[in-house]
Amino acid sequence: MMKCVLKGSTTRLSGIYKHPDRLTVTEIYWTVNPSPGKVINLLNLPDYRDRVQYFPNKDRTFVLTLSNVRHEDEGMYCLRIVTNVEKQNHLGFPGIELRVTELRVEIPEEVVEKDSPVLFCNTTCILSGTDFIWYRNGKRLSERSGTNQLLLQSVSSDDTGNYSCAAKDQEHLPSPAVTLSVRYPPKSVSVSISPSGEIVSGDSVTLNCSSDSNPPALNFSWFKENETSAVGSGQSFSISSFSSSFSGRFYCEAQNKYGSQRSASVSLSVSFAGGRTAGLYAAAGIGAALICICIIVVVIKIIRNRVTPSEEQKHRGSQQHQTVESPEDTYMTLDPKSRCSEYDTLDNMKRSCDTDEPEDQDSTYYNMDK
Repeated sequence: MMKCVLKGSTTRLSGIYKHPDRLTVTEIYWTVNPSPGKVINLLNLPDYRDRVQYFPNKDRTFVLTLSNVRHEDEGMYCLRIVTNVEKQNHLGFPGIELRVTELRVEIPEEVVEKDSPVLFCNTTCILSGTDFIWYRNGKRLSERSGTNQLLLQSVSSDDTGNYSCAAKDQEHLPSPAVTLSVRYPPKSVSVSISPSGEIVSGDSVTLNCSSDSNPPALNFSWFKENETSAVGSGQSFSISSFSSSFSGRFYCEAQNKYGSQRSASVSLSVSFAGGRTAGLYAAAGIGAALICICIIVVVIKIIRNRVTPSEEQKHRGSQQHQTVESPEDTYMTLDPKSRCSEYDTLDNMKRSCDTDEPEDQDSTYYNMDK
């Protein structure tokens, strides 16, 4: 009889014995790999110390419990019965052959995107009546538990990871993880420009091509739209002195053994330094002109609002002259009789407006008709 157990696990070996007639059983124990003159109780072997326990039962079964099983524990385990008669000792041979195994995950040598590979949880001996549990990156795949086979249908890059398995009744003893790497052609191919921003005639420009692929893309080709042949190769494409002749739209194509993909196009155009400088000068000139206009407007306002004292006096004198002459001219046209005593006549002569005087008036008054 053979028993297959996992390394690190605890196993139970059970033996049944028949009590010899008219003899007294003095000792029962388990031994390993017995030979003539070498039948030793496991309890007396240093390598088994603290790992072996015996459990005798009333139904004449004798159970051995062995913990933390090692590969060195492999061998034939037999039940030994010792009686009070030296030549009446018994050995249950052949006994139970103990085999120690470990779990290991086996995967196909190469898995390409859209394949449907099968993974195996294998052992060096058969673990009878065992269900298996599968893990990816340490997380249990509950829907894939049961058998020692794991089918992955139409895989993609998302299925890449570390896979391990365990016996359902020994979850604390999983297999070492094995990496499944799904191969796929380049995707997400893109182009970046260095340095970014405006390109001036004479600048150095570098285009970089990046992609996501497994294995990484090793072949890169550069193309200019509307041209049939490639203009460069390698992950980077450099133009040492850019000019208008290089202007256009560029793209790259990344390739590995499983396929290729091209990027979207990027536009390159030149901006001349002279035009940029002229633009700066024009902007500066416009700004200076606006400042001058503002200064002129302010000066004109100040001049209009500010009047000098001499001009003010002349202005007032002119107003006084007009005020005096205008009434005099007006009154000089009136009849003398209509004049009032409040107004002086020429040569300090005047008359009263309150009395009617005869035409032969006093010499103090003059006749306007003269």
